[in-house]
Amino acid sequence: MTDTELRVSKIRNGTVIDHVAAGESLHVLTLLDIDGSGGEAVSLGMNVPSQTMGKKDVVKVEDRELSQAELDVLSLIAPDATINIIRDYDVAEKKHVEPPERVSGVIECPNLDCITNAGEPVEPVFDVLSEGVRCAYCETILRDDITDYLRR
Repeated sequence: MTDTELRVSKIRNGTVIDHVAAGESLHVLTLLDIDGSGGEAVSLGMNVPSQTMGKKDVVKVEDRELSQAELDVLSLIAPDATINIIRDYDVAEKKHVEPPERVSGVIECPNLDCITNAGEPVEPVFDVLSEGVRCAYCETILRDDITDYLRR
């Protein structure tokens, strides 16, 4: 198989997440809460050749378009990702992820003394910084380990 051949078949409708850093596609599935139990058809390309990245991952999810909240968090773990919305086998929309100023309800604060971990009805909120994300309540900063704290 040459690098120009199609490695994974086209999808009729859904989302293709391209330009994910090599080895990060499983984190993308965790973020999207896809574990196989929901019945979604998912195709992964891991460590496939890329002219711009050397190697990359590609995730295809059939019959699902990502919400803006999902795109916001995706931007934290796959900042170079390109999102292609597929309808009837054609690219209907193409987007680049952009980090939001703030994310809520998708990351757990690792600080056990944080109000979000005290059994109170407080949703975790994080400010997005260039060096990571910061808890809006206790100011704990997460850098490279964001995927370890995704809410499941």
